[in-house]
Amino acid sequence: MTAGEWAGDALLAGIVLLGSSVQWLTGMGFALVAVPALVLLLGPAQGVVLANCAAGVICVVGLAGGWRRVRPSAMLPLCAAAVCTVPAGTWLTRQLPESWLLLVMGGLVTAAVLLVMRGTRVPALRGRRGAVVAGAAGGFMNSAAGVGGPPVSLYALNAGWTVREFVPNAMFYGVVVNAFSVLSNGMPELGGVQWVLVVGAMGAGGLIGRGLASRIPEKRARLLVLSLALTGGVTAVGKGLWGL
Repeated sequence: MTAGEWAGDALLAGIVLLGSSVQWLTGMGFALVAVPALVLLLGPAQGVVLANCAAGVICVVGLAGGWRRVRPSAMLPLCAAAVCTVPAGTWLTRQLPESWLLLVMGGLVTAAVLLVMRGTRVPALRGRRGAVVAGAAGGFMNSAAGVGGPPVSLYALNAGWTVREFVPNAMFYGVVVNAFSVLSNGMPELGGVQWVLVVGAMGAGGLIGRGLASRIPEKRARLLVLSLALTGGVTAVGKGLWGL
């Protein structure tokens, strides 16, 4: 293995470590933080499918302690709508050239972050109809760009959910939408060493995130996550424009 390959693998592990840490620290953020960097490192297709796999595993582990707080009445329309739009996101990624994919992914991440940062109130995201709209948008974005969480965050904001209510339901949604995204997009094509590094980075990130959770105020941590995600999204857009 060359020095360049070692550096690439180390960077891959670092990205997953950072994404896992912020996910456990704030209850959100793996895809927002990791996807732009993974897309720039591995390419749009492989970056998205790796994010789907990693985020799905994190959600499974995170849901283990909070599944009793899941709201089936809200999650059923959310997840059903997401499952219906996952294939559309996969189809889009297979039709566009890489530069356009970078533009689409970076644009979706940037727009989603800005909406979440502003705490946008959207009447259409209330009630059962709002759950369907948020789920459909999240499913499409998750399979196309690896970031399906922001529409669900906006739905929860408009529904008046507390953080304690949001986290287990977001984890449940993440399990479902990432599982279907992996089925639709396929597994990432990584080598054995890369898989070991990714799994190890996820475990280490979980320990770091949990350790920091009681030391960093939630608002500051979320602002950091969104700032990192916004930087990554803008960078992906810039690289896409450069390649046109």
